[in-house]
Amino acid sequence: MMQSTVAAPTLSPLNGKPILLNFDGAEMSSDAGLTLLREVERRHDLAGLLSSCLTGPRDPGKTRHSLEDIIRFRIMMIAAGYEGGNDAGELRHDPSFKLALERDPETGAALCSQPTISRMENLADRRALVRMAREMVRFYCTSFARAPERIVLDIDDTFDAVHGHQQLRLFNAYYDEYGFQPIVVFDGEGRLVGAVLRPARRPTLAIRSAHQSAHPAGPADPAGH
Repeated sequence: MMQSTVAAPTLSPLNGKPILLNFDGAEMSSDAGLTLLREVERRHDLAGLLSSCLTGPRDPGKTRHSLEDIIRFRIMMIAAGYEGGNDAGELRHDPSFKLALERDPETGAALCSQPTISRMENLADRRALVRMAREMVRFYCTSFARAPERIVLDIDDTFDAVHGHQQLRLFNAYYDEYGFQPIVVFDGEGRLVGAVLRPARRPTLAIRSAHQSAHPAGPADPAGH
């Protein structure tokens, strides 16, 4: 049988200061840092930029969550360390996430669910992905107050383990796991410029380019060898 605690117990003071104890806490969150990320996203509207690259057969009369809000929620989840879309089932009610999406932490409507996120992530076709990549590069370029004299780019691959049966996943013997091996591009200051999702194998072109850099070819002979 559940009983409500009406009166808080009286606790002895510590160093002359009272100790207060109550059980009326409202919704709690462990991701308060999202309030700072919210300010950054509000200023640059990255979610709105990416959503403008997507089109889909969504019925406006049955749409509860805009593409912009879905993408913004997904960005916030990943930034807070929740890589899997399944976490949306709990986080859609989290006050910090609701606040980050301009909703009242206590009375605001819940955010989108995992199936809605999955539909959004499968909405982009190849052309949409190209548009999004171009917008990310344009977003990076506009971050400079004036054109820099030189930009140093660090282009490399990185392993990203997966725990399901996602498309493009492959077994990588070096990491002894299934995953992806995307190409990521950062500048010399460590800022992300772009990324390309790839299966978990070393890019052949990258190996060939590295080999050619280490062993420059001589002048081509008339036969073209």
